[in-house]
Amino acid sequence: MLRLSLEHDGKRVCSVKIAGDFFMHPEESISLLEHGLKGTPLDESSLQERASSIVRENSIQLFGFAPADLAKAVMRAVSK
Repeated sequence: MLRLSLEHDGKRVCSVKIAGDFFMHPEESISLLEHGLKGTPLDESSLQERASSIVRENSIQLFGFAPADLAKAVMRAVSK
């Protein structure tokens, strides 16, 4: 399960908090992911690309979700 608290301006992510039933190593990497998504355009492709880049550049291991899942969750949150 992936839960998000999201603020946006209709075009870009302003802030995001990520929570849920998953693991990330190192654990403190969640803040890198949350901070790194700020300013990302609100389209699934851009969100997935940016999340994947953050994960790759910081050697983050994700267990229970993937960057594509995060991008989909953000887009669902925006549509509600």
